[in-house]
Amino acid sequence: MDRQYVVILHSNDIHSRLENAAKIATYIELERERHGSGRLLAIDIGDHMDRIRLETEGSDGKVNVALLNAAGYEAIALGNNEGLTYAREELAEAYSDAKFAVIGANMPETYTGKLPPWLVPSVIIEKNGIKIGLIAVTARFTDFYSLLGWDLTDPLDAVREQAKLLRGKADVVAVMSHLGITLDKQMAEEVDGIDLIMGAHTHHLLEEPLVIGGTTICAAGKFGEHVGRVVVELEPDDKRPRFHAACVPTAAFAEHAEAAAIIGGYREAGMRRLSRVIARLEAPLPALAERESPLGNMLAAGLRRHADAEIGIVNTGQLLGGLPEGDVTEGQLHALCPSPINPCRMKLTGKAIRTALEEALLPEFTSKPIKGYGFRGEVLGSLAVDGMTIGYDPDKPPYERLVSVLVGGEPLIDERDYIVGCIDMFTFHIGYLTLGEGRDIVYYLPEFIRDVIAAELTDDRAVAASRVEHWRIVSNK
Repeated sequence: MDRQYVVILHSNDIHSRLENAAKIATYIELERERHGSGRLLAIDIGDHMDRIRLETEGSDGKVNVALLNAAGYEAIALGNNEGLTYAREELAEAYSDAKFAVIGANMPETYTGKLPPWLVPSVIIEKNGIKIGLIAVTARFTDFYSLLGWDLTDPLDAVREQAKLLRGKADVVAVMSHLGITLDKQMAEEVDGIDLIMGAHTHHLLEEPLVIGGTTICAAGKFGEHVGRVVVELEPDDKRPRFHAACVPTAAFAEHAEAAAIIGGYREAGMRRLSRVIARLEAPLPALAERESPLGNMLAAGLRRHADAEIGIVNTGQLLGGLPEGDVTEGQLHALCPSPINPCRMKLTGKAIRTALEEALLPEFTSKPIKGYGFRGEVLGSLAVDGMTIGYDPDKPPYERLVSVLVGGEPLIDERDYIVGCIDMFTFHIGYLTLGEGRDIVYYLPEFIRDVIAAELTDDRAVAASRVEHWRIVSNK
């Protein structure tokens, strides 16, 4: 009798590194040829989509679904890059062509209290006589999801409920977890009835699986640089399944021909779609990371207006370049401002603002590399502002360089609260840390900061105002 086993291949956090997805497709095909379709299960654990990529942006995620279909994936989880960068209706449309199960046990809609029709809490897939129960959960960014009409529930409670339902019906209970390694460990310790956790979200690579109690934890890193491989064995006398897990590097695999063709087709379609002209500039709008420049000023002003705030503040590293004279297209804005970062409104003390302004004059901040939290640039950059004028003396010691800061023509008061239009990244305490001290925070979704720039570009007065300097060198000598 044939040995009873199943090979599970799991990918995660590809973030639209589509060429790596194409390499994974080659590996999946090789494994399918080796073991047969009846012994192979391919799954993805979220953040396959990332709107930094032209093909994803231009197709509203359809290219990612097409690649998953072509590679023969049978189940996927939703990550925050899917759930938080698309409206619910856009997600429903993106997955309308899916040939796989879309699983999200903790993602009921706010208005119904139920999962939408295209989403299921769990599924049982039988391979080679082994019934594998799959549960998927995603990270609970409650403040953001609620603005998009989702009411995310506690993921561990959702897993616990689904595990009870699956135990007895499935030979293996496996969780596709887009929660991160800390919660994966907690899940293994606290939730009964789970055999296997395949993780994502925190980009952790477990070349050797963790075993906590009777639960095996696996994870395959980020960007499709590895694919996880779990061999599930089930012997008649075994009370629980046995797992042999590893992570396979993908760099040496060729891109699958069908996947490469899909990417190329969506690239052409995306370029056509993003060629729509937003505005026409009579003169260039430069953008510099290390200091004030017109396009950064325009973004700060747009954030102030969007939030109906007194002050607008944004780090200049959000912009990867400026705009030339002539037509400005959606594709140009996407290329220069690819981050899926949302506007927000908050209350900040004058002291918190002053500290951040002082730090914006220091190279250790302006040149600081930043990764994650939606940021798709390279360095933090300085601060672009609106509603303020700042005089500074670069010859003074750090944190003593501000000579004057005016808000609406009046001196900035350290003890006073100000309404500030800025970006959600600051609320995660990233970069300029005192800008994370805001209160009464309001997030604006599904707008991205490039949408704010697009609106400003259609206003000739806003374009002209972006060239007005807000930072000026002064001296007390």
